[in-house]
Amino acid sequence: MTEKVLNNRKNGMAMLLFFILLYLAALALTVLGAGLAGALWPWNVPLMVVGIAWLGVGWIPFLGLKVLKPQEALVLTLFGKYVGSLKSEGFYFVNPFCTAVNPAAKTRLSQSGDVDGGNKGGSLVELFNGQAQAQAAETASKKISLKVMTLSNSRQKINDCLGNPVEIGIAVMWRVVDTAKAVFNVDNYKEYLSLQCDSAVRNIVRIYPYDIAPGVDTTGDGLADEGSLRGSSETVARRIRDEIQQKVADAGIEIIEARITYLAYAPEIAAVMLQRQQASAIIDARKMIVDGAVGMVEMALERLSENHTVELDEERKAAMVSNLLVVLCGNRDAQPVVNSGSLY
Repeated sequence: MTEKVLNNRKNGMAMLLFFILLYLAALALTVLGAGLAGALWPWNVPLMVVGIAWLGVGWIPFLGLKVLKPQEALVLTLFGKYVGSLKSEGFYFVNPFCTAVNPAAKTRLSQSGDVDGGNKGGSLVELFNGQAQAQAAETASKKISLKVMTLSNSRQKINDCLGNPVEIGIAVMWRVVDTAKAVFNVDNYKEYLSLQCDSAVRNIVRIYPYDIAPGVDTTGDGLADEGSLRGSSETVARRIRDEIQQKVADAGIEIIEARITYLAYAPEIAAVMLQRQQASAIIDARKMIVDGAVGMVEMALERLSENHTVELDEERKAAMVSNLLVVLCGNRDAQPVVNSGSLY
C-alpha cells in the first residue's frame, strides 16, 4: 500500500462560505416563491421546489469539511477505495461521501495520549454534555496522531540465559510515519505494536544473564563476554529497539527509542539472589582486607629489618605475622596482652 498525501484540498474556508451563500439563496427562493405566488406565477412553484430541495440536502456538502490540527492525519476512503491521506494542519474540503478510517480508534493501551475519559454518570445536563462530547470524540478518534507516543507495556516474567526468572518492563517511543500502511497493512497497529514489543523483549532478554556470568556469549560471535541485563542496559535497549523496528516497518511505524524502566529478579528467587549477592560482596571485602593486611605485615617486617630495631628469628617472625594478621583481619577491636618480662 502506497501512501497518497492530499495537499491540494486546503480550500475549506472558501467552500464553507460558498455553501452558506447557497443556503441563504435557497432560503430566499423559498420565501420569494411562497410570498409572491401571484406575481411570479407560474415561476413561483419551480423556485419553491428548488429552494426547498436545497434546504433539504444542502447539509451534505458540509460533511466534506475537515479540520486538522498540527501532527494529525486522516485516511480517507470512497466506497471502499483508498483515495488519500490528509497529513498537515489546515481546513480541507473533500468529497462528502469520503469516510475516515482508523481501526485503532477505540484501542486503549497504557500509553500517552490514549486515555478514555468517558462519562460515568451525573445529572441530565452532564449526561447530555457527555453524549455530545462522546460524539465529538468519536469523530475525532478517526484521526491518526503523528506525534511521538510512549508505550509502556506491562512487566513480563522472562527466563534469562541462565534460566533465572527476571521481571522486566520497557518504555517505547514511537510514531506513525506512513498512515496508509498503519491502517491497511495490519488489522490494528496499536495492538500489533504492543504484541511485537512483548515478543522482542522475550527474544533479547533470554540472550543475556541478569549479572555478569562466565562463559556466556551475548553477541553471537562465539566468544564469552561480560554482557548482562544490569550492566549492559543501553546495549540491551538498543537491541530491543532494533528488533521491534524490524517487525513494525510494514505497519508504517518508526521506533524512536526503547528504554528499560524496570528490572529485577522474580519474587520467588529474589531473596536467594540477594543472599548470593551479599555473600559475594562479603567475599570481595574479605579479599581486600587480607590483601591489605599482608601488605602491612610485609612492610612492618621490612622496616624492622632495615632499621635493625630488633632481630627476630623465623619462629618469632611467624608468631608476629600470625598476631598481626589476627589483629588486622579480625571483626572486633584487638585486646593486646602486654609482656613486661623478657622477650625470650
